[in-house]
Amino acid sequence: MKDDHWLVRPATIRKMWIFGIIFLVLLTLADLTFHGHPHFEIDGTFGFFSWYGFATCAAMVVGAKLLGIFLKRGDDYYDR
Repeated sequence: MKDDHWLVRPATIRKMWIFGIIFLVLLTLADLTFHGHPHFEIDGTFGFFSWYGFATCAAMVVGAKLLGIFLKRGDDYYDR
């Protein structure tokens, strides 16, 4: 039986998810130790860059899905 690449093994994928979540939590908690210089009131709130980054990424995914509706070609586009 052929061995799978280490990046596609379920155990490795699970460890990478756990590491990623722990890393993101630590980065968000690091916001407690650093004093920022906010330009607006909202960017001085706890975890602003974490939730703003998540919201921006989610908006880009939704925007790409909506854009795909208008730019999609049929399956026989190249057969014409």
